[in-house]
Amino acid sequence: MWEKTTPAVFGIRLIQRTLLENKEGSALRISLILPLRFSRNVQAIKDNFVIMGKQFLSLFFALGFCACHAQTSLSTKLEEQKIFPLGVVETIHSTVLSEDRVLNIYLPDGYKKDVDSSYPVIYLLDGSANEDFIHIVGLVQFLTMIGAMPNTIVVGIANVDRRRDFTFPTTIGKDKKDYPTTGSSGKFMLFIEKELEPYIIKNYRCNTSKTIIGQSLGGLFATEVLLRKPFLFNNYIIVSPSLWWDNESLLSLAPGLLKLPGDSHIHAYVSVGSAGKQMEDDAKKLVAILQSQPNQKIKVDFVPLPDENHLTILHISVYKALEILNAKK
Repeated sequence: MWEKTTPAVFGIRLIQRTLLENKEGSALRISLILPLRFSRNVQAIKDNFVIMGKQFLSLFFALGFCACHAQTSLSTKLEEQKIFPLGVVETIHSTVLSEDRVLNIYLPDGYKKDVDSSYPVIYLLDGSANEDFIHIVGLVQFLTMIGAMPNTIVVGIANVDRRRDFTFPTTIGKDKKDYPTTGSSGKFMLFIEKELEPYIIKNYRCNTSKTIIGQSLGGLFATEVLLRKPFLFNNYIIVSPSLWWDNESLLSLAPGLLKLPGDSHIHAYVSVGSAGKQMEDDAKKLVAILQSQPNQKIKVDFVPLPDENHLTILHISVYKALEILNAKK
């Protein structure tokens, strides 16, 4: 009578039986040696090889059986596990960009239950799941948990071609050759103004507070938005901006571009790490231009982080920015 057992245990026991029931010894290792040592004629050698072949086939199928069962069990277990949700994923079609765009959206704790509340929105450039979305959402969740900032929606704009979207046309021939898709920041800006923000406002409970976060080329784009269409956001978090683009032409144009409406209340946070003299000097120049605005229409915080480099700066810099932007008045 066969005892009740699982398929995995059955497979293991089948291997054990194959090893123990060898006529030439108590283990397969012995069975491989004995036939060659003691066989006296060719026919005996052939017979032994037939036996060995059967043993190997039994082992092969037994191991395969165990592996298949283990894989099936793992798949079943994963299917039964609960998913830990971090947000929702939406895909919207952009007429301006002639393509679909993916949005990773974090909704704060209690969003679905507290239907009478509206929330600030952070728009995160480089907001793909494998880029900055997860760790920036972690900062927002932590700071709201300890009461350092209000519950906030985060909209991560997943990238398609960041060089194309974050840069304006360049006059530098080498850059045109090396990066042929660059130069469409105007379209991406229009996408944000005419399609993205209206979509978020229509489909989510937002208040009037809007923040943009951008680093490197994203910082260049955030700076361009601040200079050309400052009304799109209340708060600008600009980290290590690539203002070297097109021989610093945006900095040269900045004093003439920055025209803020009389009722403007804009807060700009600029930060740079140890990223080379040009990038560090450009960040200081940007801050000086922004601080020169009359009537304090724009509040500027400059936070150098010399212990950080271009790769490590974003996380700690955004943490500091969110603390500053949400400081108790």
